[in-house]
Amino acid sequence: MKVSNELKNDTIVVSFNEEEFIPDLFGLYDKNLHRIEALLNVNLQGRGKNISISGKDGVLAKNVLNDLYDQLKKGFDIGFEEVDASIRMNSEININSDKKQNGVSLIKTKKKIVRARTHKQNEYILALNKSELTFGVGPAGTGKTFLPVVHAVELLEKEEVSKIILSRPAVEAGEKLGFLPGDLKDKVDPYLRPLYDALEDVLPIKKLEKYMEIGIIEIAPLAFMRGRTLSNSYIILDEAQNTNKMQMKMFLTRLGFNSRMVITGDLTQIDLPNNIISGLSEALKITSVINDKVSQIYFSEKDVVRHPLVQKIVNAYERSEKTIDR
Repeated sequence: MKVSNELKNDTIVVSFNEEEFIPDLFGLYDKNLHRIEALLNVNLQGRGKNISISGKDGVLAKNVLNDLYDQLKKGFDIGFEEVDASIRMNSEININSDKKQNGVSLIKTKKKIVRARTHKQNEYILALNKSELTFGVGPAGTGKTFLPVVHAVELLEKEEVSKIILSRPAVEAGEKLGFLPGDLKDKVDPYLRPLYDALEDVLPIKKLEKYMEIGIIEIAPLAFMRGRTLSNSYIILDEAQNTNKMQMKMFLTRLGFNSRMVITGDLTQIDLPNNIISGLSEALKITSVINDKVSQIYFSEKDVVRHPLVQKIVNAYERSEKTIDR
């Protein structure tokens, strides 16, 4: 059954027909409604299956409530992250009248269903589905690494690939690898921790451990890729801004038959010596003329989906860097 909306004077009244979803829509102690009020500067009054909305952004609040209600009907849980994402998605639609929301892309694994939280993430997931080589470039917190990891697990569970290979360049930023304690695995594990975190979010820990033990999931430094041809695999290179020209060329040429490759990085976070050009920067220019099965997705600070303060920090750094450049 559909949501009905009615305009009374300057107040919008939204009615929800299926009352069993109302408690989760409102949230414990109406926390979801309070969140919308705080972020959109509107007033929401809930009574029964109706919500009255007043304020300048009342139409946007109505669209957000409708979206959250639809998510609940589809089986999603609703919290602050979903409220913030819905506001972000619907705000972009309001600003860009030509941008239509034809459905939000999903990545489905047995443990978790991941939903695009920005329009750029939606574009990214579509690119991951159609392209054999995808670049995801942008600041921290945009999902540029997490989404490919989830997508890789989805394809592994569908048996569309037989192996997942995750890699990062072990660029030293402060400490020297040789002075870190332990064997080689102990030394490089800190560089690969974000990839472990993403995998643990979408795979049961025992299954992840089993897959890693038998080599179905492999996490390795970039140097270990040399000389290999990776077929029937989903290959992800994270923090690619810290590769040099030869490393990037080596990695790109590892792609084998029935494989997908995703390369992610942030060109504002390069840890290479000043005289070395980032392999990611050069690869983006070189592959931009290859239209067949290659996608390049660029995220901005607007796509940061972590704590709202992260987006403000990214914005502040960008303003500072622009001021310095002048």
